Amino acid sequence: MLLTTHALAGAVIGKNIQNPWIIIILSLIIHYVMDSFRHGEYFDDRVAKAKDTWWKITIDLLIGFFIISLIVYYQKSALLTIKNILIGVLFSLIPDFVTLMHWMFKKNKLLAKIKAFHSWAHRYEKFPKYSKERQWIFRNTLNDIIISLFAIIILLLF
Repeated sequence: MLLTTHALAGAVIGKNIQNPWIIIILSLIIHYVMDSFRHGEYFDDRVAKAKDTWWKITIDLLIGFFIISLIVYYQKSALLTIKNILIGVLFSLIPDFVTLMHWMFKKNKLLAKIKAFHSWAHRYEKFPKYSKERQWIFRNTLNDIIISLFAIIILLLF
């Protein structure tokens, strides 16, 4: 899933739930559930090309934060709501951040266990690198588009 999609889902959770502990738990769970859907990745070789995709990651994050910031600004959200949205966004992105940390510090056993669980959630990661199930094509990004649009609608209306 795109980081924007995860961030939007976390924002929805944060906006609509008041208890920070429930926001944290739901944001993490939803991250792994969404990663179980078929989706493209913006790099195929996770180690060799991660250093070449920093700009894609940056743009992805900026888009998500821009959309969320616009909605929060125009809805004149209360500080507590903004705090909860930020908690939801942060914890919806943490599994991918932990994966990045795992790539950087391969010998850390805790990071390796969390990465293994994250890989398990990515059931399409088991397909060959260049299979259609892992490519950046419309069919695979449709889940990102639908989830992101649904999250934006919820953020705007509820």
